[in-house]
Amino acid sequence: MKKISYEKSGVDYRALDPAKKLGQEAGLTTAKNLKKAGFVEITDSRGETAYVWDQGNILMASVVESLGTKNLVADETRKIAGKTYYDVIGHDAVAAIINDLIAVGAKPLETHAFWAVGDGAWFNDQKRTKDLVNGWKTATDLSEASWGGGESPSLNSIVDKNSIVLGGSAVGIIKNKKQLITDKKLKVGDRIILLKSNGINCNGLSLARAVAKKLKKGYGEKLSNGQLYGEAILSKTNIYAKLIQDLLSAGIDIHYISNITGHGLRKIMRARGNFTYVIEKLFPPQEVFLFIQKHAGLSDDEIYQTLNMGQDYAIFVDPKDVKKAQVVIKRNKFESINAGYIEGGPRQVIIKPKNIKFTSESLDLR
Repeated sequence: MKKISYEKSGVDYRALDPAKKLGQEAGLTTAKNLKKAGFVEITDSRGETAYVWDQGNILMASVVESLGTKNLVADETRKIAGKTYYDVIGHDAVAAIINDLIAVGAKPLETHAFWAVGDGAWFNDQKRTKDLVNGWKTATDLSEASWGGGESPSLNSIVDKNSIVLGGSAVGIIKNKKQLITDKKLKVGDRIILLKSNGINCNGLSLARAVAKKLKKGYGEKLSNGQLYGEAILSKTNIYAKLIQDLLSAGIDIHYISNITGHGLRKIMRARGNFTYVIEKLFPPQEVFLFIQKHAGLSDDEIYQTLNMGQDYAIFVDPKDVKKAQVVIKRNKFESINAGYIEGGPRQVIIKPKNIKFTSESLDLR
């Protein structure tokens, strides 16, 4: 069987990550302009999931994110099942934004939408448009934020006329400055709590789509549980905005959060410090992950550095706070496991159940 790597499906981190770093380096030189307005950046937030600045009595945070290509799966699955699935698409676009924003401890205040189409006629499909709007609204409500507006340009010759590019931004507030979450808080002995994902989320879609192309029935192929492959991909991403605020309100000192998105479980070592992250337990991956792995012909090492494989968020806390944190997580109707710990040593992730080791050289985001 011919292997389908993530790179061959169109995503090359060796090209993407250096561009991000170049942007961060250039951005750092502009921090002086914030000072002119009487504010100061939290430099430790550069390279994190959201950018934070000190506004006197409070901290503010902002982020920009995109959905990726999940809407292309919705378009194809609609032809089979008849539903637009754009309620999921709108929801997931917001989830991608919010779950990055809150990883620094921010409470979301507002979201803004960026919906670029190749032809304005895209919005003439009223059912699809209404589903997109409702999905975005519902997810913003779940985040306890306000939808402030957005932009919907028609970009002929840039975007395909039958498609849409979905992204957006969010702003959040940290009223208690002690609740700012950066990698400065991480320490040897911290426990790693993993939250169970609700599926593939918004990352690795290029790989999932490449797999669909080689299947006889495409997204209409059924998994062993009877679910359509397309529908299995189109599961809604969990939104953790209320959970993180509840954890902080319960007095739990969150030392760090890794949102496990692009780069898969390598993201557990996103922090800059020289720590080894030892994972002793994992949630079993949902069937859709195993289906993709099988048909892509990828090893455990390859698939676990591409998809979340059932692990959504890594929350790092002091050992004494684990049980209390898991009670709050359960109360918010999410599943968690006390998955591992941090020890001193080289910057790497060791996943014992899979005999996998990701070294620092494989993740260079800063």
